[in-house]
Amino acid sequence: MSKTIFINLPVSNLTASIAFYEALGFAINMQFTDETAACMVWSDSIFVMLLTHDKWKTFTSRPIPPATSSEVMLALSCETREAVDEMNLVATQNGGTADINPKQDLGFMYNRNLADLDGHVWEMFWMNPDALPK
Repeated sequence: MSKTIFINLPVSNLTASIAFYEALGFAINMQFTDETAACMVWSDSIFVMLLTHDKWKTFTSRPIPPATSSEVMLALSCETREAVDEMNLVATQNGGTADINPKQDLGFMYNRNLADLDGHVWEMFWMNPDALPK
């Protein structure tokens, strides 16, 4: 098996979270989905496991942080600047929050941050390595 990442996120409403991530362009993998968890696929090597709070608590006794806190910011690349903008628009249209941090445009890299329904922070970015400053 190639190196793969599974990001586990506690969610307060599994059905709503599935719909949110599908709207952003994630696909659902039914093989790893049930009434307590959903496997959302971004690419062949990036998966987001949405876990109900009860399911989350079977993995750790650490408390689930409030939606207003930030423990990590997860970054996903997009193919174009326009795709970054579209992800933020779709997030707001589906209950999330766009631009929770200031938009950043460095010329060679463009990013915008959004939060999902539970406040998990995602940095959507586009980068042109050929335009990196020398």
